Amino acid sequence: MTDITNPFEAMQNRLKQAADIYKLEDNLFKVFMAPARSMIVSLPVQMDSGKWEVFTGYRVHHNTARGPAKGGIRYDLHVNLDEVKALAAWMTWKCAVVDVPFGGGKGGILCDPRTMSAGELERLTRRYISEIMDILGPDRDVPAPDVGTNPQTMAWIMDTYSMHVRHAEKGIVTGKPLSLGGSKGRLEATGRGILIVAREAMRKMNRVLEGSTAVIQGFGNVGSQAARLMCEAGIKIIAVSDVNGAIENKKGINIPALLKYVESNKGSIVGFKECDPIDPQEMLTLETDILVPAAIENQITEVNASKIRAKVIVEGANGPTTPAADAILQDKNILVVPDILANSGGVTVSYFEWVQNRQGFYWREREVNERLTEYMVHAFESVTATQEKYKTNPRIAAYILALDRVTEAMHDRGFYA
Repeated sequence: MTDITNPFEAMQNRLKQAADIYKLEDNLFKVFMAPARSMIVSLPVQMDSGKWEVFTGYRVHHNTARGPAKGGIRYDLHVNLDEVKALAAWMTWKCAVVDVPFGGGKGGILCDPRTMSAGELERLTRRYISEIMDILGPDRDVPAPDVGTNPQTMAWIMDTYSMHVRHAEKGIVTGKPLSLGGSKGRLEATGRGILIVAREAMRKMNRVLEGSTAVIQGFGNVGSQAARLMCEAGIKIIAVSDVNGAIENKKGINIPALLKYVESNKGSIVGFKECDPIDPQEMLTLETDILVPAAIENQITEVNASKIRAKVIVEGANGPTTPAADAILQDKNILVVPDILANSGGVTVSYFEWVQNRQGFYWREREVNERLTEYMVHAFESVTATQEKYKTNPRIAAYILALDRVTEAMHDRGFYA
């Protein structure tokens, strides 16, 4: 097959495979193949130099049959409409797989946040939110952090929205600072979810998690938190990478020391003296028990899939594996825990945060982590049961499970015409 690197087309490809096996009715298939709403906005922002720049922003709702749209906002130079549409669709399926009452949404701004000051980012964020206000709301669309954004960005979003509606609305966004109604455990939720499903995957293969090895691509919030938690669980991290390069230590990287180094080295792993530099592409093909691609889309393709030597791939990023690579990995008997299951820890604890905001009652961190574990294990078991029922691979099984739940909601609600 010809490899598909357009993220929205890749999503449609997997959806088509799942729909054929599930025997989804044609009318609903047509609905799921396109987003319900796509918004493109121009964002004039005054820069620190006094000059004005105009940025392009996006917000997409894919399907909201199960609840308000839910999805992050990313600031990145690769943001485009097809990427945001794909991410919104993946959020529909992700929320359904982990069984939280949200639909799929996503947003982004085409920019390079690493070159912008805090003041410029704040002005950009506030202008973006003011432009998409009409489709936001705790019962309409609830954003969260993604690539290039963080709790501070979410705080600006909450404040901007609150100023417009003339009251403090904590439930408008998740991933906020604790002082503004954020949830304990949210920052590391995606990384913790990766650890939980990695444990379940290893158990499925009759392997022990403690003493196993892992390679982690991407050392942002998701990758670094996954590395820390996996290290604490007794996994030996032998290589990691970030946007600047990759490092390796076959005896195991001292993750606590690396995290401190990154803080003092402008967020980069490069130059960490306890490791050797390695080519980032070569790193993906190292022999290891667990490979965690936690960077961006299209990292495992038909070009390098045959060289992958991991026993388990746990997708921390959205869309890191192309459809053509899926077939190659399946032939190699590599277990792939798909993104719409593996990285759903973030949206699960975002759901917990939204619930806490609505109730005005906040949980202890232990409670958050226990509930996250319960949701992730149940989702893993549900995908495994679906895989066995339909005799397919875990990715298509996850899509079938999601299709079943969203389809049920669509039928129960009926169709407004």
